[in-house]
Amino acid sequence: MKKAKILYDNKSDNLYLFIREGELDEYQEVAPGVGLEFDKKKNLLGIEVLGASKILGVKPKIKAKFLSQIAQ
Repeated sequence: MKKAKILYDNKSDNLYLFIREGELDEYQEVAPGVGLEFDKKKNLLGIEVLGASKILGVKPKIKAKFLSQIAQ
């Protein structure tokens, strides 16, 4: 499995989970402040969380971290 990358911007309070590289074709907001990004083949490219501390109930302490076993 490939590694996913998580980025958190402390200034804007936005969190982004990069699942795979690709060209963005579609964005779907699945909940207020939470969006999914897809390529033309409907592969999930990433997950965006705007106002992450409000949605998660805690301010993330992530600057950049790589996780394995998330994406193919």
